Amino acid sequence: MTQPTLYPQHTALSLAASGVPVLPLRRGKVPFGNCPACADNACGGRPNMKTPGPCRCPGVCHAWAAATTEPAVIVSPSWEAAWRRAAGVGYHPGGAGLTVVDLDDADAIAWARTTLPATRTVPTTRGEHWIYWGAMASRNAVRPGVDIKSTMAYARYLGPGTGPMADLPDAVRALAVKESPMVRPVAVAGLAGVGGGECPHRTPAYLARGIAMAEQRITEASSAVHATVYRTFLAVLSRHGRCGCLTDTHVNRLFAAAQSKGETTRHCADAWTNARTTLGL
Repeated sequence: MTQPTLYPQHTALSLAASGVPVLPLRRGKVPFGNCPACADNACGGRPNMKTPGPCRCPGVCHAWAAATTEPAVIVSPSWEAAWRRAAGVGYHPGGAGLTVVDLDDADAIAWARTTLPATRTVPTTRGEHWIYWGAMASRNAVRPGVDIKSTMAYARYLGPGTGPMADLPDAVRALAVKESPMVRPVAVAGLAGVGGGECPHRTPAYLARGIAMAEQRITEASSAVHATVYRTFLAVLSRHGRCGCLTDTHVNRLFAAAQSKGETTRHCADAWTNARTTLGL
């Protein structure tokens, strides 16, 4: 990552060239709002900027979901207008296979230094960003002064930082787990994909990112939880179920996310089996 300059678009192009999806940010470190055609989800996609949808808006009005690595998009007329008003550059950490632990104050930094493995750090206005290799579900306020920004989130680019980047540790993943007082997640075995097919994974982060996004899709469901769990299982299996890369650990993570929403182990197993049957696995 390169040092920010007075020209946010130049920084954005440099980041995009290294595989980091970027977007312009307005004053206050916030994305540009929806254009009239996309207001109130009129475009039919990306509701509340949480899940990418069918919208093909060429502008920058869908926050993290608009982040791109395509130079032609970054210099397009609709983006040029945004860059002229931009106060900074944002990026989608999860899209680059990264996780940012956003530490807002001195107490949060002190906690991280005694709890988390050292990694690349970037100074912020009030604290630090700790950046790890690996994507996961994003979640704010995991503890006082600590947010996690990865999939379906954006972070402000503030420079390359210092120190080598470490792999995402379990201690950070655990911070994003939403505990349910109703159900204790139960581990299962023998439900991973059948294997034997061609592996589509470009990097190890590809599978990790897919599982993390599936977990978040389930845990953020506010209604139709049964249907959301089934559709998510179906999506995961359609992408990862044939090549043999799915393990029981991955399946248990998905089941735990579903159980945190009140699903039973039996319901999870039935949904998984039905999804495999639908796909002929």
